[in-house]
This record gives sequence, C-alpha cells and structure tokens, in this order.
Amino acid sequence: MVGTRFAEELARADREGRFDVLVLGEEEYEPYNRILLTELVAGRAELASLVLPRPAGVTVRLGARVDGIDRGARTVWVDGEPIPYDHLVLATGARARVLRVPGLDGAPGDPLPGGVFALRSVDDARGITAAALNARRAVVVGGGPLGVEVACGMRLRGVAVEVISFAGHLLDRDLDPAPGRLLADAVSDLGITFHGNAALAGVTCAPPRFDGLSPQSVPSTGGEPVKSWRGRGGHVEAVVLDDGRTLAADLVVLAAGAVPETALAGAAGLEVAHGIVVGDDLTTTYDPAIHAIGDCAQTPSGVSGLVAPGWEQARALARRLTDGGTAADPAPVVVDGAAMRLKAAGLSLVAMGRKASCADGARVLTMSDPYARRYVEVVLDGDELVGMTCLGAAELAASLSVQYGRPGVVPLDPLQLLAPSAGQADAAAGSPTTMPGSTTVCRCNGVTKRDLVAAWDGGACSVDALAATTRATTGCGGCVSLVRGIADWLVVSTGSTAGEGGSTGGEGVSTGGEGGSQTATPSREPVVKGA
Repeated sequence: MVGTRFAEELARADREGRFDVLVLGEEEYEPYNRILLTELVAGRAELASLVLPRPAGVTVRLGARVDGIDRGARTVWVDGEPIPYDHLVLATGARARVLRVPGLDGAPGDPLPGGVFALRSVDDARGITAAALNARRAVVVGGGPLGVEVACGMRLRGVAVEVISFAGHLLDRDLDPAPGRLLADAVSDLGITFHGNAALAGVTCAPPRFDGLSPQSVPSTGGEPVKSWRGRGGHVEAVVLDDGRTLAADLVVLAAGAVPETALAGAAGLEVAHGIVVGDDLTTTYDPAIHAIGDCAQTPSGVSGLVAPGWEQARALARRLTDGGTAADPAPVVVDGAAMRLKAAGLSLVAMGRKASCADGARVLTMSDPYARRYVEVVLDGDELVGMTCLGAAELAASLSVQYGRPGVVPLDPLQLLAPSAGQADAAAGSPTTMPGSTTVCRCNGVTKRDLVAAWDGGACSVDALAATTRATTGCGGCVSLVRGIADWLVVSTGSTAGEGGSTGGEGVSTGGEGGSQTATPSREPVVKGA
C-alpha cells in the first residue's frame, strides 16, 4: 500500500516529468488494500473492491521478486535481470510474527503445518476461507484487532472459534480493561470463546503421511504413528497453552503481530535494527540513494505499524525527491490519535486518542451498560475532545469522531457528549450542514470536509470520484457513510446531480498492499520495491 502511494505521490509531484518510476511487486495481484483482507475472510468483500488503481505514468511489474541489491552499481536483481536505479525506495512491509514454539519452530520461511495460516496477503485470505469450508474448530492466536476480525469472519462461515491472547483482555493496546472485558462479552455473544492471560506453548499435528518419508521421520509405538510436535507436512490437530490446556483445532490463524521485512536491506549491508533504519529524511544511514517507508522503516520515532504514518512518509519522500530535498524540508508529521475501527460483523467499536489510563490529568467521563454490551468513554482536555472509546454505540461514535481534536466542541455540561438530546441530534451526529470545513472526515488520509467540497466543485460529483480525487474512504473504510452523507448534502445544497456511481453507489473503497520495491530516478529508471 505504501509503495503504491509513494509512486502516486511522486507522479503527482513530478510536474516536469524527470522521473521514470518502476514498481516491483512480488505478488501476482495488482496492489490492494491489506487493511481489508479480513473482509475477504468474512465474505463481505471481493478482491476487486480491494484493488488500488495504478498511478498514471508508473510502470508496475507483478510477480517480480527482488533477489538482491548491488549498491555499488546501483542495481537491483530481479529473476537474474539487472535493473538500474538512481533512487531505490524500499516499501517491503512486514511479515506475520510466527511464535517459535514446538510445532512452529522451523527455520524462517519454512512452510507452516497444514491448517495453520497467517494473514498478510490475498493468498493467505483465500487459504483461510478454503480451509474454513471443512473446518469445525478454529483457534486464533492474538487478541488484537486483526485477531478479533478474523475470528468474527470465520464465525460467519459457521466455524466454532476460540481466541487466545497473552493479555488479560481483548485489544489491550487500544482499550483499557473495562471496555476490553465488555468487548469479550460481546464477542462471546457471537459464539466466540476468549482465553485471556494465555500463551501459546505449542501446536500438535497429525504426523505426515509416509509417502516418501523415512521411518525415522514419523516415530511409532505399537505400530501406530504418534502425535508429532513438528508436524511439517501433517495437519494441525490442536494447540497447547502454557497452562497445559489443549484446544482442539483443525484451523489455526496466527494474528500475534508483525515483523518488519528487512532481509533484503540487511543482505545489502544497510543498517537494520527492528526495521530498516532511516533518518527523518527517510534515507538509509549508509546509502543516500536508498530510502525506506512504511512498515519496514524504522524512523527516529520508531516503527509505527499504522497506515496513516506510512502514507505521510510516502508524501514526504516524494516531495523531497522532487524539490531536491532541501534542508528546510520538515520531517514527516507524526500522526497522533489515529483511529482504530473494528471491522467485524456484529460488533461496533471505535477508539482514538487517549484512553482513561493515559489521561494525564485530563477529565474522563464514562458510560457503561454491560447488559447491552455498550461502553462509551470520552477524555477531555479543557474544551477539546482528546480521546474516545465507543463500543456498541455506532451513531455516537460517528458524532464523537467528527468532534475529536476540535477545540471548543465540549458543551457546558460535558455529559451531553455521552447522551446528546434529541434536539442536538443533527449537530451531534456531525451533520454536513453544521460541520465546520476544517473537520477531518477521513483520518487515514487527513481529508477534511473542505477538501471534499473543493473536489466536488472541481467535478468529483460521486463517492467514487471523491475517493479517487481526495483518497477519502481508501484506508480502513470507516468514513464511507460520512462521505456518502456529505455527497448527498452536496447534491441538495448545490442543485447538482451525482455522477455515475454517485453517493448512493458503491462504497468507493480502494486498496493496495505493501510488499515489493520501487525506484525513482530523474534520468534513469527509479525503482520502488514493494507495491
């Protein structure tokens, strides 16, 4: 996703046409939105709705695996073919974290046992959905947003699902214990069992078939093959927890985090720590011609793992390369208060900014309704809403989202934020009529209401056109309904007619994925590794 965004940003900024841009993507698919892969698992989206449009004037090569980088010759090698570059942009993303426990302790890159999956690509999503057709019991390792979304997706397909997490409650990085426990109750209502404070100790698999294997490969007792911890070639049968419990499973999904993909950079002699080390200018420490952005990059502020900072890095690097990278260029903005929206059928959860445990003296108001699985929390700093958590309250979440970060929105009685009266409904819900132009509508891309109105005035008179022009709705998709509402309001207020695919059409969600390499060059071909 970030590599594709950089290519798009560079194409827009390169008004003189100095750069030839080549994007190398290892996957066979067009760049797509990885954020929405769980929607494929749930059967609520098709791949076509995730595909990102190709940037104009950019060459894309799919199924192109970069074997190595020759920094001296400024060349990357792809399937034995040398490709020159002036600037190389690494946007290789991250790979799923595979816990090194018995049954999963093969060498990095080894295939996982049958029935065990991570979720980082379209092929992973398709593998999970195919396995779910015949699976009866699934275990998801990881209680973060990805784990919960995958669990809900498989439950929609009729699979019995259990989620295990080292933390004591779900989404422990985003939620405090109280809303986290209520979320577990809501998940339980869907038929999903949560095991907190539980660590994965191992995976047991049926032994591999004897086809082509030596007798030593599969020990036996009394003529019967025994269970094997290292079931490479076999199929998963259960997971074992650190307290000795065994959970039967014929499908396991690993959703316990991700690791920056740094192998290519490390092999080229670039500085690698947790990620590929870059400065504020997004240039690697040992080579001014090589840059890194997105999940693979480790900036002075660390590895973010979030899409909004990655897209900001793409914009900042494109600007640096096109304007000569002057010393006055600011470092990429550190995105604060990124929204976490759970994309799972049957659940509504939005959290952003500070939570109560991190209020730092700010005022905290909460409303808890365990019976209805509802929890609302707002964190106030003076007259500004600086944090919010909304579980099971979708309309209120929409209201608070548009008020977040805007000074002066806190009423004299802040309790009205938790329970707006009927007379305040339109304003509280972020009505396009009363919403200030500076209100951020799409937090993934920093798109304001003013940006959408300007794009509409410029001819982008549909949700799809607004998405293509401003990129609103192309991240997590959480702002689709708000953008559609603004489009409907613009049709009425301007007396115009929505274009084909207008405000009542599709959601206009586009996507793309990291994993590849890119390069940009004023005279020679620039290369970007990672689409």
